[in-house]
Amino acid sequence: MGYLVLFVLLVVYVGGVWRFLSGYRHTNFNRSLATRISLALLWPGLLLVNPSYRKNFQKALKGR
Repeated sequence: MGYLVLFVLLVVYVGGVWRFLSGYRHTNFNRSLATRISLALLWPGLLLVNPSYRKNFQKALKGR
């Protein structure tokens, strides 16, 4: 059962990275590769604590 939970969390994490990177051009963030990768990999923590990131994350997911 623990492996199933870990697998689901991994799928959600990778899915979040993929969706954020796909819509990154719709955000207000710097377009550099280093910024793009770091923001994509840190999305769960930043989503919880940073309202500005949360707004831009939603823009990236919606594609607007």
